[in-house]
Amino acid sequence: MSPRSARLARLSRSVTFSACHRLHSKSLSDEENLQLFGKCNNPNGHGHNYKGGKLISILAPGIDPVSGMVMNLTDLKEYMQAAIMEPLDHKNLDKDVPYFSEVVSTTENVAVFIWDSLQKLLPQGILYKVEVHETEQNVVVYKGEEAIVK
Repeated sequence: MSPRSARLARLSRSVTFSACHRLHSKSLSDEENLQLFGKCNNPNGHGHNYKGGKLISILAPGIDPVSGMVMNLTDLKEYMQAAIMEPLDHKNLDKDVPYFSEVVSTTENVAVFIWDSLQKLLPQGILYKVEVHETEQNVVVYKGEEAIVK
């Protein structure tokens, strides 16, 4: 196979950000929130060091035959800075990030927020997945899918 043949590769990059939040749904009573979210419903909130072995993964049309890259890592780092670090790092998700004023700040919704933010910056169609590690045991993977509502 010639070195000029199109080859697919996935590129992953991770960042770590610290943020606090309170799991609380405006659709539920205080008692229902406490029952559902337990200690994570603490009125003063709690924090995490969110990280990922592969926080985001890029799937490009192919490895560029000239640069030898899927994407320039310097560009990817800048996109992640703008989409993840600036809006989320050292923030109270519920109070400092407008998105979470109406959406419960679960790790699932943090992954969706990151996906949507990156989609606005990255070239069309190359974002493959967002993987958010809330703890070593709790990981959410989001690939842009939407549920089918019946």
